[in-house]
Amino acid sequence: MKYYDKLIFELSRTGRTGYSLGQNEWGASTDALPAVLKRETDPELPEVFEVDVARHYTNLSQMNFGVDTGFYPLGSCTMKYNPKINEEIASIKGFQGLHPLQPASTVQGALRIYHDMNRALAALSGMAQFTFNPCAGAHGELAGLMIMRQYHLLRGDLNRTKVIVPDSAHGTNPASAAVCGLDVVVVKSNEHGLVDVEALKPLLADDIAGIMLTNPNTLGLFEREIEEIAALVHGCGGLLYYDGANLNPLLGVARPGDMGFDILHINIHKTFSTPHGGGGPGAGPVGVCEKLVPYLPVPKVVKAADGSFKIFGKPGVPPACQAKNTAGCEESAGQVSAYLGNFLVILRGYVYILSLGKQHVKWVGKYATLAANYIKESLKDFYKLPVPSICKHEFVFDGLIDDGSKVAADGTVEREGATTLDVAKRLLDFGFHAPTIYFPLLFHQAIMIEPTETESKETLDAFIAVMKEIACEAAEDPALLKSAPRNTPISRPDETMAARQPILKFADET
Repeated sequence: MKYYDKLIFELSRTGRTGYSLGQNEWGASTDALPAVLKRETDPELPEVFEVDVARHYTNLSQMNFGVDTGFYPLGSCTMKYNPKINEEIASIKGFQGLHPLQPASTVQGALRIYHDMNRALAALSGMAQFTFNPCAGAHGELAGLMIMRQYHLLRGDLNRTKVIVPDSAHGTNPASAAVCGLDVVVVKSNEHGLVDVEALKPLLADDIAGIMLTNPNTLGLFEREIEEIAALVHGCGGLLYYDGANLNPLLGVARPGDMGFDILHINIHKTFSTPHGGGGPGAGPVGVCEKLVPYLPVPKVVKAADGSFKIFGKPGVPPACQAKNTAGCEESAGQVSAYLGNFLVILRGYVYILSLGKQHVKWVGKYATLAANYIKESLKDFYKLPVPSICKHEFVFDGLIDDGSKVAADGTVEREGATTLDVAKRLLDFGFHAPTIYFPLLFHQAIMIEPTETESKETLDAFIAVMKEIACEAAEDPALLKSAPRNTPISRPDETMAARQPILKFADET
């Protein structure tokens, strides 16, 4: 272990300090706090010099993999590059210092961004209006399902308690439905990896609230029969929910609203270039068709007759009381978050849209689709391609064509070959982030790859070359892959033990 790979507490030595607080601008000692504000005992913080702190955290930052340091072929997550102008605008003090309880008259600029972003997303998606309150994609799913449920409840259609979800759906879809109190009905995929319309038809009854679809789906395939699916679901009285995780290839090319979808969430932190690595922050605005606008969560931003922007709805009121306490919002599904969501994430997406402009946003989906098909066609002789169709933004391999397994004449395995996990681990040695693996569950050795539109041909070619090299290594010496990665701070930790027995705090054993 390198010296600065140690925990900051391991670098601590009693009596060392990295600061000296003098007097403040008013001449008072900065540590002259009233006794009532002081701790009775000192906090158990590490005692280190400033230079050790700087080196420690700088070294830690260099151990991380980020979209600014390498290629993220992470399927279904759209980890595209985040232009630095987005960060520059989001770091303006006037934006960073906003408080949600400020009077609307003092935050007109921010409220205008909400309003204009609403219009931009509506134009790109074919929806009527959006709420920006949800703070992540799954949170947007829950909000969208709450709107769906509220729509049926207020119409007195109390029997609609089921939601149809394809077997290729993202795992958050059935989870969100369950949290919303809805039962999940699974519809199977056909041999082409698409929703089996004939299997869907018998499921449609008066207890169906709607269907949750991702289009393109998790295999990166466009649901060619989407108009028929929409007609069937609407015909039984249900609504169509669009999971926006895979919106990237449609951007500027097609709109979910035109396909018949009634509700959708958009991952600002995916499609609109605010990568969500590390778990946040995110934003999952939800858009609805015209008839569902009254059911949108509150509070929301509206433009008054005098051109000013106002916050409509009462922030801080519990969901059960929200509609009753807000004139004009009686049909609202309630409140799903504190105030108006993650403003700075929304701001970054707004800057991204303005940077592209109407004339260039139409190329996002096209380049994302071109990049994915380029990689797929380049590697299909090395990795199993279960669905050979033209894909959109992503595609799925089912492991290696030759994994190096050795099978005896009697059918027993003499030597175990390389697995999808081994391929993913080996990629780290070449400076690439691993793709999504073992998802979707349709394929045993799934490798899901999504390059996005922001990567150059040179980067894609480098990735293709490495994937081919790994395939050759697997065929010739699978043991090589099983010992990877070699160039990372740690190699193969016991992930099961780490999940079951996590060490969450530093224990001083001296």
